[in-house]
Amino acid sequence: MLDATGQLAQSSLARQANTDTVHRHELPLLRTSRNFSAGCIAAALALALIGTAAHSQTSDSPRDGSVLPIPQAPFQGTIEETYEGSQQDYPQPVKAPEGAPNIVLILIDDMGFGQPGTFGGPVPTPAMDALAEEGLRFTRMHTTAVCSPTRAALLTGRNHHQSGFGTITELSTGYPGYNSLWPRETASIAEILKANGYSTSAFGKWHNTPGWDTTPIGPFDLWPTGLGFEYWYGFHGGETSQWEPRLFRNTVPVEPSKRPDDGYHLTVDLVDESIDWLNRQQSIAPDKPYFLYFAPGAVHAPLHVGPEWADKFAGQFDQGWDKVREETLARQKSLGIVPQETELTPRPEEIEAWEGLDEPARQVFARHQEVFAGFVAQTDHEIGRLLEAVNSLPDADNTLVILIAGDNGPSAEGTVTGTINNAMTLNGLPDSVENQLARIDEIGGPAHDNHYPVGWAWAGAAPFQWMKRVPSHFGGTRNGMVISWPAEISDKGAIRTQFHHAIDVAPTILEVVGIKEPEVVNGAKQVPMAGTSMAYSFDNAEAPGTRKTQYFETGGHRAIYHDGWVASSFHGAPWILTGSMGFDDNAWELYNIEEDFSQARDLSREHPEKLAELQAIFEEEAAKFNVFPLDDRFTERATDPERPSLTKGRKQFVFKHGATRIPGDASPPVYRRSHQIIAEITVPEGGAEGVIIASGGSSAGYTLYLEESLPVYEYKFFGLERYRLAASEPLEAGKHTIQIDYEQTPFEKFGVEGGTATMSINGEQVATGSIDKVAPIGFSTTETMDIGADLGATVSLEYEELAPYEFTGTIEGVTVNLE
Repeated sequence: MLDATGQLAQSSLARQANTDTVHRHELPLLRTSRNFSAGCIAAALALALIGTAAHSQTSDSPRDGSVLPIPQAPFQGTIEETYEGSQQDYPQPVKAPEGAPNIVLILIDDMGFGQPGTFGGPVPTPAMDALAEEGLRFTRMHTTAVCSPTRAALLTGRNHHQSGFGTITELSTGYPGYNSLWPRETASIAEILKANGYSTSAFGKWHNTPGWDTTPIGPFDLWPTGLGFEYWYGFHGGETSQWEPRLFRNTVPVEPSKRPDDGYHLTVDLVDESIDWLNRQQSIAPDKPYFLYFAPGAVHAPLHVGPEWADKFAGQFDQGWDKVREETLARQKSLGIVPQETELTPRPEEIEAWEGLDEPARQVFARHQEVFAGFVAQTDHEIGRLLEAVNSLPDADNTLVILIAGDNGPSAEGTVTGTINNAMTLNGLPDSVENQLARIDEIGGPAHDNHYPVGWAWAGAAPFQWMKRVPSHFGGTRNGMVISWPAEISDKGAIRTQFHHAIDVAPTILEVVGIKEPEVVNGAKQVPMAGTSMAYSFDNAEAPGTRKTQYFETGGHRAIYHDGWVASSFHGAPWILTGSMGFDDNAWELYNIEEDFSQARDLSREHPEKLAELQAIFEEEAAKFNVFPLDDRFTERATDPERPSLTKGRKQFVFKHGATRIPGDASPPVYRRSHQIIAEITVPEGGAEGVIIASGGSSAGYTLYLEESLPVYEYKFFGLERYRLAASEPLEAGKHTIQIDYEQTPFEKFGVEGGTATMSINGEQVATGSIDKVAPIGFSTTETMDIGADLGATVSLEYEELAPYEFTGTIEGVTVNLE
C-alpha cells in the first residue's frame, strides 16, 4: 500500500491474507440449550465460519466507518435446537446517516474559465445560471490542467500523482505517479458512499482505466463498476464521437439506439439514461440517498452539434479572439467574477492576431467558434434537463449539486489552424484552411472530427494566460464551480473566492454527508486524503481559505501555490507534441494572486527570495506526492514500448466472426509497416455482402468487404485520400481465401509515406495499387476494430447508409500478420 507520503508499503494481497484468517473469537456468538446436539453445533459453527470468511473485515473491527465495508454486527439472537424458542437477529443493510443528502457531481469536459456565460463567457448558459442563483459560484477553483489527472483527483480526494495519474492514460509510464493504475489505497468517493448506504452511478466519460484494460473482455477491476459505481453508462478514453459513440453499459459494449440521421446525440442520450436511472432508484429504494456522477464528453473534441444549435451564434464571433477576450473580461468585471482591477494578460507570440489573418482563415475560424458555442449551449440545455429531473424528486432540497465547468482549460489540440480531423492533428499532421473551407458547412456534423484553432482556446481562458495542458498558469487550471444545496446554503446567488482544488471535492462530500474518511477500504489501508472540505465557506463568504498550499504539474509544466503566492514554470506551447525542452535552467515566474487575479505581473525579479521559497516548497511537495521523474514528452510517451500492451511482441493476430469493439490498444499495429490480411470466408448460395474486417472510422482506417459478392479493400488517409482495390469478378458460392498484402516503402524518419497493396483470391492475384499516404501513429482516438461489421462511424462512404453493414456469409477467421 501507499503510506501518507506516497511510498510503497505492505501489499494489499498480504493484508487480505491476514484479514481472511478466521480466529475462534471472530465467530458469531451461539447461544444453545443443553440438549443441542453436537452435530447441530458443528453445522452451525460451519455456517458461521462460511459467513465470517465471506467478509473481508472481522466482526471485532470498528463499525464507525473507519473500516469499509462496515463489518457485520455480531449475532445477538438466540439459537435453540428448533425455531421454537430461537430468536432471529438479521444483519441489516448499512444505512446512510440520517438526513444525508443526495449528491449530483457534474464535470464538464474541456471548458475554460472564460467560456460559459455564468462566469462571464460569450455563450449564455441559463441552466448553469439557475443553479448558481440558488447556490454559490466559486471563482478560484482549480483542476490539474489535464483530463485523467483531474478526474482521479476529483474522485479520490488525493493529488493526481498519488493515484498514478500524473498524465492521461495514453501517456502513462512505469513510475508510481504515472502508471495509470488506480491503487486500492486511494478508494474513490463512490466506493466510500456505496459502503455507507448510497446508490452510486456514473454516466459519460471515463478516462481512468489503462488502455490495455479497456477491451470487452476486461479485466474490469479498474472500470467504474470496479471502483465503487454500481452502474455505469458511458465510454472509455479521452473522447468519442457525439454522433456515433463507442458505449458501454457497465462492462458490456452497446450501440446507440439511433443513427445521427434519426436525431441521436450522445449528450442527450446520457441525460436520458441518467434520468432513467434516477427514476429506477427512486422507485425501488426511495429512502436511500444517491450519488450520481455526470461527466459528458462535451465540450471536448470532436465538437459535434447540429446546425440548429450552431447557427444561433452565426456572426457572433466575427470580431475575432482578441476582441472576444476583451469583451469577456468586461462581463466578468460586471458580474463580479473578477476584481475590478484585473488585467487582461497578453496574447502569446505563438498565436497570431486576428487582424493578421486573411479572410478565408477568419471565415473558417469564426465558424469553428460558432459550432463550439452551439455545443456549449446544447450541453447547458441538457444539464438543465437533468437538473429539472433532480428537482422534481421529493427530496430535491436535500440534494447537493456540485458542477465544475471544465476538467481543465480550453483545448489547444486543434493547433493554430483548427481542423476537421482531430485524429490527423494528433498524428502530427496539421490541417489547412483550404481543406476546411471547402467543407465549412459540414463542421460539427458526423462527417468530421472538428476542433477549433488555439486562438479560441486562448480566448476561452480569459483573463488568464495559456490553456489546457499548461498547469503553470491559470488558463490551464482555473475552472468555475457552482455548488447548490437548497436545504443548507442560505447565501444564495453569492460568490466565493477561497482558493480550492479538485482534491477538495471528496472531503467536502464526506463532511456534508456526515461520514468519516475511512482508514481501511476492502482490506487496503488508505492513503489519507490530501484535500480539505469546502463546506466551511457555504455560509461564510469571509471565512479564511483552508487550502494553504497546492502544487501543479503535468507534462513538465510546474506551479506551486502557497499563502497567496504562485510560482510558475511554463514548459512550451501545448500544441507542440514532439520532442523535449529538457529541465536545465527552466525559467520561473512569480505572482501575488491576492493582488493580481490573472497572473499578469511577474514579480520574480522584485522578490527572488520569495521565488526561491516557493521553488523549495514545490520540490518538497513533488517528492511527497510522487511527481518525479518529470517528463515533458508527448508523442514519445504515447508510443512507449515499455507500456503493457495486448499487442506487444505479437506478429500474428487471429480473429473470429463477431469479434467487435476491439480498441486501438488491442488492434494489430499496422501503421507504416508491411503486413498481410488473410480472410477465410464462405459465400452462401445467392451471394454475400458486408464487412469482413474494418479498423478505424471516419477519420482514417482500412476495410475489407464484399459488395454484392465483389471483394473490395479500402484505405482512408484522414479523409484527404481514399485508396480502393477491387476484384474484377464477384465470388461464387463456397469457401474462399481473400488476402491483402501491403508492402511498406522503406523510410528513415517520421512521415506518411505509404507503399503498395495487392489483393489475391484463392492464391491468385486479382488487383494491385499504390497507397501513397498512410497514418503514421493511429487511425482514430474514438473508433475500434470489428470483424463481420463496421460499428460506429464507417471507414468507407460506400456503405455508410448500410451501416453497420454486417457480413451475410460466414467468416471462419481473419488473420493479420505483421512484418
